[in-house]
Amino acid sequence: MAEAADFQGMVPSPARRWLRRTAGLLAGAPLVAGLVYLPAPAHAAEDATGSRTVDVSLDALTPGAPVEGDKVTVSGTVTNRGKEAVTDAHVGLSVGPRLSGRTAIDAAAERSQEPDGSAPAELGGKFTKKFAKLPAGISEDFSITVPVDKLELDDQGVYQLGVSLSGQTPSRPYEQTLGIQKTFLPWQPDATEKRTQLTYLWPLISSTHLTAETGSDEQQTPVFENDNLGAELAPGGRLNQLVSLGNELPVTWVVDPDLLATVNAMTESYQVKSEDGETTVAGKYQAVANKWLSDLQKAVEGRKVVALPFADPDLASLAHRGKDVPGSLSHLRRATDVAATAVQSILHTEPSTDFAWPVNGAVDPSVVDVATSAGAHNVIARSDSLHETRGLPYTPTAARPIGGGTTAVVADSRLSTAFEGDMSKAGDSTLAVQEFLAQTLAVTLQDEEKQRSVVVAPQRLPSASQAQSMASALHSLDAQRWSQPLDLVAAAKAKPDARATTDVPGPASYPRSLSKRELPAKAFQDIRTTQSKLDNFKVILTAPDRVVTPFGNAINRAMSTSWRGGERKAQKYRDGVQSYLVSLTDEVQLIQKSDATLSGRSATVPVTVQNQLVQGVEHLVLRLKSTKPTRLRLDGDQSVAERPVKVAGGHSQSVKFTATANANGPVPVIAQLYTEDGTPYGREMEFTVDVNEFTPTVMLVIAGGVLLLVLAGIRMYSQRKRAAAREAAEGDGGEGEDSEQASDPTPDTGPESVDPSGTGEKVDR
Repeated sequence: MAEAADFQGMVPSPARRWLRRTAGLLAGAPLVAGLVYLPAPAHAAEDATGSRTVDVSLDALTPGAPVEGDKVTVSGTVTNRGKEAVTDAHVGLSVGPRLSGRTAIDAAAERSQEPDGSAPAELGGKFTKKFAKLPAGISEDFSITVPVDKLELDDQGVYQLGVSLSGQTPSRPYEQTLGIQKTFLPWQPDATEKRTQLTYLWPLISSTHLTAETGSDEQQTPVFENDNLGAELAPGGRLNQLVSLGNELPVTWVVDPDLLATVNAMTESYQVKSEDGETTVAGKYQAVANKWLSDLQKAVEGRKVVALPFADPDLASLAHRGKDVPGSLSHLRRATDVAATAVQSILHTEPSTDFAWPVNGAVDPSVVDVATSAGAHNVIARSDSLHETRGLPYTPTAARPIGGGTTAVVADSRLSTAFEGDMSKAGDSTLAVQEFLAQTLAVTLQDEEKQRSVVVAPQRLPSASQAQSMASALHSLDAQRWSQPLDLVAAAKAKPDARATTDVPGPASYPRSLSKRELPAKAFQDIRTTQSKLDNFKVILTAPDRVVTPFGNAINRAMSTSWRGGERKAQKYRDGVQSYLVSLTDEVQLIQKSDATLSGRSATVPVTVQNQLVQGVEHLVLRLKSTKPTRLRLDGDQSVAERPVKVAGGHSQSVKFTATANANGPVPVIAQLYTEDGTPYGREMEFTVDVNEFTPTVMLVIAGGVLLLVLAGIRMYSQRKRAAAREAAEGDGGEGEDSEQASDPTPDTGPESVDPSGTGEKVDR
């Protein structure tokens, strides 16, 4: 932000204290000069280069922003990193001059462990902590309490507080500063009339944990990739800390609805993939998830909640790599539409969905266009992206119009990045908190007559220790002496500074460090392929929501900001989603049919459709095609025949076609399922119908043979009858012939088989 007038409202304080200290030094200078031996300047020069052997850790400073009558307690640890023991050591405090603006604070923070060329005198006396000996490699704790009036703080402003260890070593048997740590002490004894309005975003965002898989039961039991989210929700976990700390802070909650939906899924029975990836086990954090959601509901009651699009899609990746892939931007619209419903149903509060938050607040025209394409009118940018170019002598109000009815809410980069480091060490946390307080006071003192609105947008996924440091800093502002809280919705509506920049930087200004971590174009092409398969699948389902909802959410998760820098994991996730979808579509298929023989002029050809899904399928068409229609035609006189298909879940259906033979020989036949709009569904199946019809010539030969056999039989019968008559006439009472003839044998035929056709089967007649 504007550095030009960091000095405004921060002029040097009266030099009463420094005149007194300088006079003392000048008075003692001749004596010192007489006592110091010749090599002393060399030692002093070496010390000035920062050659220190003792680390000073400032673990606590309370209160962080003292007022008149307070006692300031400084606690920490000194550690001897050298090879020699330190004797006659003591920890002392010193207060440096008042800093003249935000740039001066930045410079002082960079030199926080370097001694000043003209170091201020220590407070001395009882405001020291002495150590007779500090052996090599040993640490010692210290704690010093001093009344604030002893610090000789003059006018309001930011002062530098030094904590140093001095002592002697065998190789340097004289007192010297062996280690120092400086921090900031904001001093505002009386409340400012026009306090800075401070908006602090409190992000509840996580990485992707849910897969697209669900159980086949009525509840569609969700399947998680792992159970890591439970550890974040459990006491002491990252998300647990964010909720418990945020409950007591004047912050604006910024929530990813996917996190809420995921935790809500954990409140009932859920499954977790085993290490082999093939089986699942029961999740164990059901009670933890219920408790966390309950605590969150209470924490956000009556507070402003901003809902990001579902799964926090990577807006910059969409703008730079995805918008040219057809359908990509439509996912952002759906992710925005579902956000409000998810938050309202789970948290029982109506969120604002009017904000887009690109990674690190980095913007260019394409990012802004994509961010607002789903209906958002506010883009959370950051001041190290949307730089001030008009020489403002103060940090301007965050909101400013950037055209097209869009407001850029420009977060302060210094304050937003204040806690991005490792805050697990108390010393690092204390320094970060004090610098944050110093910067907020410096903003207010830039122009005490002009009230401004400042927004802080911290890292998306703060760790538990980072969240604790953020909370500590905000609690130090509870007294509201130079700042007062304001929610994000109100901050976006604040009156902008007329001179603040409204120019969105061009594409060339987008940080390369962020660009190289974006999702590649292939990610959006994969997503398009998956969406196409889903669209083709859902039209045949009798209960499409059981599939559309989990897969739609999975597609949104594939575009999540959390994949940045993890393309291999992102690719694995996308492949897993698509593979599982394909496995479901394959549950509806044609059963491979063996070759068949048609031994008559016409017959029926059955084709079986199998549905192994738990729900029914419909709106399917089975198409059978004869590749040699001159030899075999279908449904009368066609080369292609169709039948509608509807199969209940877990069942199969046999679909029959009429086939008519025109000539002998094998005919390849192709069966393929289609959706009603003509899109092929699944793989085609090919089998052969062997036409074995008798020709007219063969039939004449057979008929002639039969006729000859019949005539021969008649002749033999006549001859036998005449011979019998003669014998009867000539006989005189002998035994007569049998009066009956044995009947013809029964034809040797069996019933028509109803079993599935096997190799060389005959089709139904």
